[in-house]
Amino acid sequence: MSERFRAWEAPKIESGRLTRWNWLVQDADNLELGTRTDIGAFTYINAKYGVVIEDDVQIGSHCSIYSASTIDNKQGRVVLKKNCKIGTHSVVMPGVIVGENSIIGAFSFVNRDVPPNSVAYGIPAKVRRNL
Repeated sequence: MSERFRAWEAPKIESGRLTRWNWLVQDADNLELGTRTDIGAFTYINAKYGVVIEDDVQIGSHCSIYSASTIDNKQGRVVLKKNCKIGTHSVVMPGVIVGENSIIGAFSFVNRDVPPNSVAYGIPAKVRRNL
């Protein structure tokens, strides 16, 4: 385990306010955050209908995670399973589950579930290989 996670502490999260690390959560009461998570700067999380980020998840900078979308009126809980990684500038849409140990490439648009132990990327994101 890297040195920076040995002293990991849950971040202070206030709905609609930037965290110390410059990411923003709407409806923070509906966010479940695991331990040793790493969320990049300028990431936006809309947790209105629930967002679960399990242990050891990494989210790159400038990502957007939506449990509600006003464009197509979709809503649903988003789950990022243990040890998955979301590449920088990616978007995860409502109702999506990203499986354990999966990797989402940078600049991807994830509008469907990604199975465990997979690599997915693109617009829309597609599974490109298994790990």
